[in-house]
Amino acid sequence: MSSGAKKTYENILTSAPAAGVALITLNRPKALNALCAALMEELNDALDAAERDDAVGAVVLTGSERAFAAGADIKEMKDKECKFDDVYKNDFLVNWHRIAAFRKPTIAAVSGYALGGGCELALMCDILLAAPSAVFGQPEVNLGVIPGAGGTQRLARALGKARAMELVLTGATFGAADAARWGVAARVVEGGEPGEVVRAAVELARVVAGKGRLAVQAGKESVNAAFELPLADGLRFERRLFHGLFATPDQKEGESIACGRVCLMLTLTLRARHGGLRGEAKPKFAHL
Repeated sequence: MSSGAKKTYENILTSAPAAGVALITLNRPKALNALCAALMEELNDALDAAERDDAVGAVVLTGSERAFAAGADIKEMKDKECKFDDVYKNDFLVNWHRIAAFRKPTIAAVSGYALGGGCELALMCDILLAAPSAVFGQPEVNLGVIPGAGGTQRLARALGKARAMELVLTGATFGAADAARWGVAARVVEGGEPGEVVRAAVELARVVAGKGRLAVQAGKESVNAAFELPLADGLRFERRLFHGLFATPDQKEGESIACGRVCLMLTLTLRARHGGLRGEAKPKFAHL
C-alpha cells in the first residue's frame, strides 16, 4: 500500500499507521459495516495490494467502535431468497474467504458487534484482539439459514463441538471476556479510550512486521497446518519448514545477532563477577 498512488474505496478505508503495517477499516457506518458484495470486493482488492507490497509485513482489519461488522447485508441477501440455483451455481460467498488465504499475518481489532459474517470474518484472521464492547455470534439460524462463510467450522475448531453447536443452533451471542476465555480472542484490550484495541493491534502488527518475513510466514503456515493435518504429518511439515529456513538470509542474520548478544551478556557477566573496574585484573575465562 506504499507503492504508487493510494487507491480510494467507497466501503473501506486503508492507511499505513506504522512501519510495515497496513490498516484496513470497514466503512459502512449507516449499515453497521454490513458485508455486501461491493465491500468484499474492495476488501479483497486491498488485500491483494497488501500482499504484493513488500513494505507490508502485517495487516490489521477493523471496523468502528459500534460495530466491527454486524453481519451480511440482509437487503442484498433477500434478493437471493428461494433462488437455490443462483446461489449454488455462482458459489455464493466463495470470495469471502480471501483473507483466510492471505499469506501475511492478519490481526482483527474488534469493537462492538461482530455477528454472522462479521464474526466469520474476524475468525478468519490469524489473531483477534477484542475491546470490552465486542459481541460475537452466529445468529443465522434466526433467518432460517446457517453460517455460510466458515462459522460452523472455525467455531467448532476454536470452541469444541458442544459449545459451537449451542451457539449455532440457538443464535446466542457471547462477549469479549468469553471470547478470550474460550480462545476465540487472544486477549481483551482494556481501556476506556476509543480506538484502544486498534492501537494495540497496530502495535502488535508492527512487532510482527519487524521480524524476519520468511520466518513469520512459515510460522503462520505451520500453525494453520495444525488444524488441517494429523499430528505426525503436522510435525513433519513443521520440521521441513524449520530446515528450509536455515537456507535463508534472515536465519544467518538472526544467528549472528543472537551470537553477538550472547557474547555481550557473557562479557557483562564476567565483568560483574570479577569487578569490571578499570585497572583491575582481567577475568580468567579458563577458570569459569
